[in-house]
Amino acid sequence: MRLGLILALPLALAGCFGSDGDRPSLMEGSQAGGPQPFPDNFRSDTLALMRAYLNNPVGVREASMADPVLREIGGRQFYVACLRFTPRETDGSYKGMRERAAVFVNGRGDRVVDRAGELCTGAVYAPFPELEKMAR
Repeated sequence: MRLGLILALPLALAGCFGSDGDRPSLMEGSQAGGPQPFPDNFRSDTLALMRAYLNNPVGVREASMADPVLREIGGRQFYVACLRFTPRETDGSYKGMRERAAVFVNGRGDRVVDRAGELCTGAVYAPFPELEKMAR
């Protein structure tokens, strides 16, 4: 059963990576073909993605990030950097920690994935203070 889950995972995850609203994803096009380069600017690209992703980027706590690793998504290999953080809610409170995955295409940040569980299995996190220092 576990082997079947592992084999089905890339196909199942492919459905999670559609467009973010009106923004098309490079993951779906031919621009993402071939071996993916390591995202040299992954920290700054991740901050840019998170600034757009979070409703309020101010006041993030307990931020940590894992270095990008190659993961299979929709039958292709992409670099994925996993994040853990506690965002400030719209009412100013803090609830549970969140885990998200930043996906890189052609060495650049492409999107943040909400359902990061399988993508982030085995991730080794280190503090990511830049995320905690974001302003509007």
